[in-house]
Amino acid sequence: MVQQALPLALVRGEIVINKPEDLFIPPDALEIFLEAFEGPLDFLLYLIKKQKFDIVDLPIQEITLQYMEYVDLMRQVKMELAAEYLVMAAMLAEIKSRLLLPKNVFDDENEEDPRAELIRRLQEYEIFKQAAQDIDQLPRMERDTFVSHAVMPETMQPEIENPEIDIQELVMAFQSVLKRASAFSHHEISAEVLSTRERMTQLLDRLSQSDTFVLFPDLFDVTEGRSGVVVTFLAVLELVKESLLEVIQSAAYGQLHVRYKHAQVS
Repeated sequence: MVQQALPLALVRGEIVINKPEDLFIPPDALEIFLEAFEGPLDFLLYLIKKQKFDIVDLPIQEITLQYMEYVDLMRQVKMELAAEYLVMAAMLAEIKSRLLLPKNVFDDENEEDPRAELIRRLQEYEIFKQAAQDIDQLPRMERDTFVSHAVMPETMQPEIENPEIDIQELVMAFQSVLKRASAFSHHEISAEVLSTRERMTQLLDRLSQSDTFVLFPDLFDVTEGRSGVVVTFLAVLELVKESLLEVIQSAAYGQLHVRYKHAQVS
C-alpha cells in the first residue's frame, strides 16, 4: 500500500504537493526566537535567575561571558537588535575591568563597588517587572470579563404580583388611622349614633360609584374620633369578609388600596 503524499500548502483552494522550482524565500522571511526579552536588563535578570546567582553579590565574569554569547548570536541573526545589548555588554566589560584593577589600600573605605549601580538598576527593574505581571493577572474588561447586553422584547410586559394581605396588615393600617383620630378626642358624652351596618352601606355607596382604588386611610373621617374610625374599620372588615370589597397592596409594606369588588373589570 502506497501512502499518498501530504500536501505542501493550500493556494487559492488548490492543494500544492511539490514546491515550485522558481519559489524564492528571502533570508529574513522567517525568524524563530526561542526567548523573547524586553531589553538588556530583562535578559540580564533572566541569566541571573537561570544560574541562581545572588543579585546582591553578582559574579560579573560568568554573567559577562554568557551575555556576550547571546549578543554574538543576535549580531549574526539581526544586527539592529543588538545595539542596546552592546551598550550593556560594554558596561559589563567596564565593571569587570574595574574589579581586576589593583585596589588602593588607602581608599578601600571610600571606594564604591563598581557593581553597585548595575545591581540597583536590576533590583528596580525586577520590582517593576513583578508589579506589571501582578497587574496583568488582574481581571480585565473585554479580555477576562464581558458586559452582557440583553434587550427585553417590546411585546413582553412584566408580570406584577401583588403581595397577599392578611388581617395583620389591616390592623397595622388601622392603628395609624386611630392615632390620627385620637387628636380629635374630647370628654363630651353623647349617645352612639353610628352603627356598623349603616357605615357598611355608606362605604358601598361611596365605592360602588367608581372602579378605581381608594387609599385605605381615606375611608376614615378622623374628625369622628376613636368611635367613628372603629365603626368604619369594623364595616370594612365585614365587607371584606362578604367579598364585597377588594384590598390590595402595591408593594410589600406599602399603602393599602380598597375598591368595590363588583366594579372590577373582567
